Amino acid sequence: MTQTRGAADRLRRLGDELVAIHDRLRGDLRQVRQQIEDGTAPAHSGSSLSVHCLAFCSALTRHHTGEDAGAFPQIADQFPELAPVITKLEQDHAMMSGLIADLERVVSALADDPSLQERTRLLSHLDGLTAICDSHFAFEERSIREALNELQGEHLPEDLFGQL
Repeated sequence: MTQTRGAADRLRRLGDELVAIHDRLRGDLRQVRQQIEDGTAPAHSGSSLSVHCLAFCSALTRHHTGEDAGAFPQIADQFPELAPVITKLEQDHAMMSGLIADLERVVSALADDPSLQERTRLLSHLDGLTAICDSHFAFEERSIREALNELQGEHLPEDLFGQL
């Protein structure tokens, strides 16, 4: 009985882990945005902005790649009724990949001391990605959290959601 309860608690945490990962990514987005807005501080030079933005882009890409290869096939296998949801989430990931690539191009072109115009352009790209992320994360949490909580088998969060 204790072993079954422990396994059930662990499985419930997989859905919670997804939300925690999304919350971390949301927080990273807020920090990047704050860095861009506060362009006068020496610690927030173009190179610092570039490093932080590119690190965020890399983390988001690893998360989506992890879901595409880990969580989504497991969910589709055990919950075939969620196949249309998984397809939509994969389409979101493909679209977001393009937005991430656009953001990376803008970041790569930043001067060491970004001008107001450069920061405004960067914010515009970041705002677009943020809006899509917010919508995508909310939909994903509503749509697959319960399935993750019921997922059978032994799964490590990093195998399902990518290594951040």
